[in-house]
Amino acid sequence: MKNIFELGNEYAKKSSWKDFALLKLCLCAIGIVIGTNVPPQYKKTVTRVSAAVFIATYIPLMTKVFKIMLHDSTEITVSTEH
Repeated sequence: MKNIFELGNEYAKKSSWKDFALLKLCLCAIGIVIGTNVPPQYKKTVTRVSAAVFIATYIPLMTKVFKIMLHDSTEITVSTEH
């Protein structure tokens, strides 16, 4: 069997944005299900950890998106000048 990371890379290569949207919705849904089952005494801790994970993952993801946007807009600007 392939290494789990190799499998993930292969999946990413063969996927479209729609596949990733479905994956995100799936993960969000399971997160909500898990969150609704957290006992009240742990809700603050779970919320804080979840917020930290969200911020730690969202910033690099959005950084990559903005780099791609800037790179693409530069290419468009350069190509329209010719």
